[in-house]
Amino acid sequence: MSTQGIDFAKLSLQDALDLAILIEEEAQERYRELTHQLEAHNTPEAAKFFRFMAHNEERHRVELDERRTKLFADAPRTVTRAMLWDVEAPDYDEARAFMSPRQAMETALRCEEKAHAFFVAALPQIDNDEVRALFEELRDEEVHHQDLVKKEMAKLPPEPGFDPGDFADEPTSQ
Repeated sequence: MSTQGIDFAKLSLQDALDLAILIEEEAQERYRELTHQLEAHNTPEAAKFFRFMAHNEERHRVELDERRTKLFADAPRTVTRAMLWDVEAPDYDEARAFMSPRQAMETALRCEEKAHAFFVAALPQIDNDEVRALFEELRDEEVHHQDLVKKEMAKLPPEPGFDPGDFADEPTSQ
């Protein structure tokens, strides 16, 4: 699992919501970072899709945060970012100088699948019925997100018969 120090069997609903919010924050931040990288490499279409994903992650984070606030007001968090890593976020090395929109969408799809697998793996460890229901909801939401990415991919024209990375200059010593 991509968490540290979290005992899923003892997770409260507040902690589960906090964990879900932190997962969304991490993914949103990483998509923003990759967007900036792709913009710097003049790969606007892939950057546009990562910006779209960052927006979706933020929207989901806000929904979860509103739910948490409604239930627990401003109670302090006991779950921190240090307790998770890359649950849903793309890897830092996913961005490529000549990344196509399809490659960006494939990255996002892998991330949604990774998040789904996280919730599936956590479910057998959860004893609390409210937490179980939340994780089942989040698991199902990841399937919905996968479907959204697949629909966007279906709109794309076929990839060219070559890899744009083949045209990248090899690094040279100065």
